[in-house]
Amino acid sequence: MPTEGDPTSLVKATHLIILSTTWGMQIWMSFVSGFVLINTISRHTFGLVQSSLFPYYLYTVLGGSFINLSLYALYHPQQLLNKAETVQIASLFVCVIFSGLNAQWFGQTTAEVMVKKHKIEREHGLGDEVGFGTNIEGYKKLLKSDAKYRRLSSRFKKYHAISMVCNLICVFCNGVNLLYTAGNLKTI
Repeated sequence: MPTEGDPTSLVKATHLIILSTTWGMQIWMSFVSGFVLINTISRHTFGLVQSSLFPYYLYTVLGGSFINLSLYALYHPQQLLNKAETVQIASLFVCVIFSGLNAQWFGQTTAEVMVKKHKIEREHGLGDEVGFGTNIEGYKKLLKSDAKYRRLSSRFKKYHAISMVCNLICVFCNGVNLLYTAGNLKTI
Protein backbone atom coordinates (compact mmCIF):
# COMPACT_ATOMS: atom_id res chain seq x y z
CA MET A 1 0.00 0.00 0.00
CA PRO A 2 1.61 3.27 -1.10
CA THR A 3 2.12 5.92 1.54
CA GLU A 4 0.75 9.36 0.84
CA GLY A 5 2.81 12.48 1.50
CA ASP A 6 6.49 13.10 1.71
CA PRO A 7 8.79 10.58 3.36
CA THR A 8 10.14 11.49 6.77
CA SER A 9 13.71 12.70 7.20
CA LEU A 10 14.58 9.29 8.63
CA VAL A 11 13.29 7.51 5.52
CA LYS A 12 15.13 9.94 3.25
CA ALA A 13 18.36 9.52 5.21
CA THR A 14 18.00 5.73 5.23
CA HIS A 15 17.46 5.68 1.47
CA LEU A 16 20.44 7.96 0.80
CA ILE A 17 22.78 6.16 3.21
CA ILE A 18 21.97 2.73 1.77
CA LEU A 19 22.17 3.96 -1.83
CA SER A 20 25.46 5.81 -1.40
CA THR A 21 27.04 3.06 0.70
CA THR A 22 26.03 0.39 -1.80
CA TRP A 23 27.33 2.42 -4.74
CA GLY A 24 30.59 3.22 -2.95
CA MET A 25 31.10 -0.44 -2.16
CA GLN A 26 30.38 -1.30 -5.79
CA ILE A 27 32.96 1.19 -7.01
CA TRP A 28 35.56 -0.11 -4.55
CA MET A 29 34.98 -3.80 -5.31
CA SER A 30 34.67 -3.31 -9.07
CA PHE A 31 37.42 -0.84 -9.82
CA VAL A 32 39.91 -0.75 -6.95
CA SER A 33 40.30 -3.85 -4.78
CA GLY A 34 40.62 -6.42 -7.57
CA PHE A 35 43.31 -4.46 -9.40
CA VAL A 36 45.28 -3.94 -6.19
CA LEU A 37 44.99 -7.56 -5.10
CA ILE A 38 45.86 -9.18 -8.44
CA ASN A 39 49.13 -7.26 -8.45
CA THR A 40 50.12 -7.95 -4.84
CA ILE A 41 49.13 -11.53 -4.01
CA SER A 42 49.35 -14.87 -5.80
CA ARG A 43 46.76 -15.79 -8.39
CA HIS A 44 45.20 -18.55 -6.27
CA THR A 45 45.15 -16.39 -3.14
CA PHE A 46 43.45 -13.68 -5.19
CA GLY A 47 40.80 -16.17 -6.32
CA LEU A 48 40.28 -17.38 -2.76
CA VAL A 49 39.91 -13.82 -1.43
CA GLN A 50 37.52 -12.83 -4.21
CA SER A 51 35.42 -15.98 -3.82
CA SER A 52 35.21 -15.33 -0.07
CA LEU A 53 34.32 -11.63 -0.38
CA PHE A 54 31.99 -11.70 -3.35
CA PRO A 55 29.06 -13.60 -1.80
CA TYR A 56 28.90 -10.97 0.97
CA TYR A 57 29.32 -8.20 -1.55
CA LEU A 58 26.68 -9.53 -3.96
CA TYR A 59 24.10 -10.16 -1.22
CA THR A 60 24.78 -6.72 0.28
CA VAL A 61 24.13 -5.11 -3.12
CA LEU A 62 20.97 -7.21 -3.44
CA GLY A 63 19.78 -6.28 0.06
CA GLY A 64 20.55 -2.59 -0.35
CA SER A 65 18.85 -2.48 -3.73
CA PHE A 66 15.78 -4.28 -2.43
CA ILE A 67 15.45 -1.94 0.57
CA ASN A 68 15.88 1.12 -1.64
CA LEU A 69 13.35 -0.16 -4.17
CA SER A 70 10.89 -0.88 -1.36
CA LEU A 71 11.32 2.55 0.24
CA TYR A 72 11.12 4.33 -3.09
CA ALA A 73 8.05 2.41 -4.26
CA LEU A 74 6.33 3.01 -0.94
CA TYR A 75 6.49 6.79 -1.39
CA HIS A 76 6.08 6.91 -5.17
CA PRO A 77 2.80 5.28 -6.24
CA GLN A 78 2.85 4.08 -9.85
CA GLN A 79 -0.07 6.29 -10.82
CA LEU A 80 1.79 9.45 -9.75
CA LEU A 81 5.26 8.76 -11.21
CA ASN A 82 6.80 11.40 -13.45
CA LYS A 83 9.48 10.52 -16.02
CA ALA A 84 12.43 10.97 -13.63
CA GLU A 85 10.76 8.88 -10.92
CA THR A 86 9.96 6.18 -13.47
CA VAL A 87 13.65 6.04 -14.43
CA GLN A 88 14.62 5.77 -10.77
CA ILE A 89 12.18 3.03 -9.85
CA ALA A 90 12.98 1.10 -13.05
CA SER A 91 16.72 1.28 -12.41
CA LEU A 92 16.24 0.14 -8.81
CA PHE A 93 14.13 -2.77 -10.06
CA VAL A 94 16.74 -3.69 -12.69
CA CYS A 95 19.44 -3.61 -10.01
CA VAL A 96 17.43 -5.97 -7.77
CA ILE A 97 16.97 -8.42 -10.65
CA PHE A 98 20.60 -8.41 -11.82
CA SER A 99 22.10 -8.43 -8.32
CA GLY A 100 19.79 -11.32 -7.42
CA LEU A 101 20.86 -13.32 -10.48
CA ASN A 102 24.49 -12.56 -9.73
CA ALA A 103 24.25 -13.46 -6.05
CA GLN A 104 22.23 -16.62 -6.57
CA TRP A 105 23.71 -18.02 -9.73
CA PHE A 106 26.45 -16.34 -11.75
CA GLY A 107 28.75 -15.38 -8.86
CA GLN A 108 28.42 -18.79 -7.20
CA THR A 109 28.97 -20.70 -10.42
CA THR A 110 32.04 -18.61 -11.24
CA ALA A 111 33.54 -19.40 -7.82
CA GLU A 112 32.74 -23.12 -8.07
CA VAL A 113 34.38 -23.41 -11.49
CA MET A 114 37.38 -21.40 -10.30
CA VAL A 115 37.99 -23.86 -7.45
CA LYS A 116 38.01 -26.76 -9.94
CA LYS A 117 40.43 -24.86 -12.20
CA HIS A 118 42.74 -24.11 -9.28
CA LYS A 119 42.94 -27.79 -8.39
CA ILE A 120 44.16 -28.68 -11.88
CA GLU A 121 46.53 -25.70 -11.95
CA ARG A 122 48.11 -26.76 -8.63
CA GLU A 123 48.68 -30.25 -10.06
CA HIS A 124 50.74 -28.57 -12.80
CA GLY A 125 52.64 -26.19 -10.51
CA LEU A 126 50.65 -23.11 -11.47
CA GLY A 127 48.86 -20.50 -9.38
CA ASP A 128 51.59 -19.06 -7.18
CA GLU A 129 52.43 -16.24 -9.62
CA VAL A 130 51.89 -12.65 -8.52
CA GLY A 131 50.54 -10.20 -11.04
CA PHE A 132 48.10 -10.43 -13.89
CA GLY A 133 49.52 -11.98 -17.04
CA THR A 134 52.49 -13.73 -15.44
CA ASN A 135 53.47 -17.22 -16.63
CA ILE A 136 51.08 -17.02 -19.58
CA GLU A 137 52.99 -19.78 -21.37
CA GLY A 138 52.36 -22.24 -18.53
CA TYR A 139 48.60 -21.64 -18.71
CA LYS A 140 48.59 -21.85 -22.52
CA LYS A 141 50.43 -25.16 -22.34
CA LEU A 142 47.91 -26.47 -19.80
CA LEU A 143 44.99 -25.34 -21.99
CA LYS A 144 46.43 -27.25 -24.95
CA SER A 145 47.18 -30.43 -23.03
CA ASP A 146 44.14 -30.80 -20.73
CA ALA A 147 40.62 -30.98 -22.22
CA LYS A 148 38.95 -30.82 -18.81
CA TYR A 149 40.87 -27.66 -17.95
CA ARG A 150 39.97 -26.21 -21.34
CA ARG A 151 36.24 -26.81 -20.67
CA LEU A 152 36.52 -25.34 -17.17
CA SER A 153 38.39 -22.29 -18.49
CA SER A 154 35.73 -21.71 -21.13
CA ARG A 155 32.96 -22.07 -18.57
CA PHE A 156 34.78 -19.80 -16.11
CA LYS A 157 35.24 -17.08 -18.74
CA LYS A 158 31.56 -17.26 -19.67
CA TYR A 159 30.22 -17.05 -16.11
CA HIS A 160 32.81 -14.50 -15.03
CA ALA A 161 31.88 -12.26 -17.97
CA ILE A 162 28.15 -12.58 -17.21
CA SER A 163 28.80 -11.84 -13.53
CA MET A 164 30.87 -8.77 -14.45
CA VAL A 165 28.14 -7.48 -16.77
CA CYS A 166 25.49 -7.97 -14.07
CA ASN A 167 27.71 -6.10 -11.61
CA LEU A 168 28.34 -3.22 -14.03
CA ILE A 169 24.61 -2.94 -14.76
CA CYS A 170 24.01 -2.59 -11.01
CA VAL A 171 26.80 0.00 -10.68
CA PHE A 172 25.21 1.97 -13.51
CA CYS A 173 21.67 1.67 -12.06
CA ASN A 174 22.76 2.85 -8.62
CA GLY A 175 24.79 5.64 -10.20
CA VAL A 176 21.69 6.80 -12.09
CA ASN A 177 19.75 6.79 -8.84
CA LEU A 178 22.43 8.83 -7.11
CA LEU A 179 22.36 11.37 -9.95
CA TYR A 180 18.58 11.72 -9.79
CA THR A 181 18.62 11.84 -5.99
CA ALA A 182 21.35 14.51 -6.00
CA GLY A 183 19.33 16.51 -8.53
CA ASN A 184 16.41 16.57 -6.11
CA LEU A 185 18.36 17.75 -3.06
CA LYS A 186 17.21 21.13 -1.77
CA THR A 187 20.53 21.82 -0.02
CA ILE A 188 23.94 20.22 0.28
